[in-house]
Parts: sequence; structure tokens; C-alpha cells
Amino acid sequence: MKILIWTLLLMASYSAFAEDAKPEEAKKSEWQNTSLSEETIKKIQMAKYEYNKCVMEEMKKSDYVKVDSRHATDSIIKSCESVLADMREVYLDQEVPEVVADRHLKQMRIQTTRAVLQQLMFNDAARKASGK
Repeated sequence: MKILIWTLLLMASYSAFAEDAKPEEAKKSEWQNTSLSEETIKKIQMAKYEYNKCVMEEMKKSDYVKVDSRHATDSIIKSCESVLADMREVYLDQEVPEVVADRHLKQMRIQTTRAVLQQLMFNDAARKASGK
């Protein structure tokens, strides 16, 4: 009796995990990650380079030396938001879904913010250690 119940439960769980067949139109509207052309990838890489360049140029300004590292990081990232907006336009022009584009931009913004904060904190600690 236990084997019969166990078998029925196993069969029921298998059917519960069966994949639903997607309609043809849903398959066509899904974005495939390999559909970006080499030209588009180069445009995205150039936009990312411009963003990193903007951040590095902002970090070099002496205005941020006297400000708390967190506030300086926030100011630096906000001053380069327009470059990220340009990168978003590149994505949308290539018909990448907004969700995917926004997720990538958010990821890049977070990684850059962490790197900038870490560098500013290191610079601040080095200044304090040297007594300047």
C-alpha cells in the first residue's frame, strides 16, 4: 500500500514540474542574448569606456578631498549619470528589452560605486596616516 501511494505521489510531482509549452509568438518575442551584433557590442563597450572615463575624471578633482568618502562617491556617480543614459539609448536602439538594459546599467553602476568608494576611502586613510 505504501508503495502504491509513493508511486502516485511521485507521478503527481513529475507532472507538476512538467514545462508548459510556450506559444510561438511568445518564443519570437523573447530576447536571445546572442542576437547583439559586433557593432552593437562595440558601441556598448565604448559607452562603458566613456562612463569609466567620466568617473575617473571626476575622481581627480580636488573638491572631493575635503568631503566624506560616501558623499563624494555619491556626487561622482551622479555627475556621470548622463553617460549611462547614453548607454541605455544604445541598448534601446538595438531593441534590447528595457528590463535587461536597466539591470545591466544598475549592475555596472553598483560595481563602479563600490570601486570608487573603496578608492576614496583608501585615499582618505592614506592622507590621515601621513598626517596631511
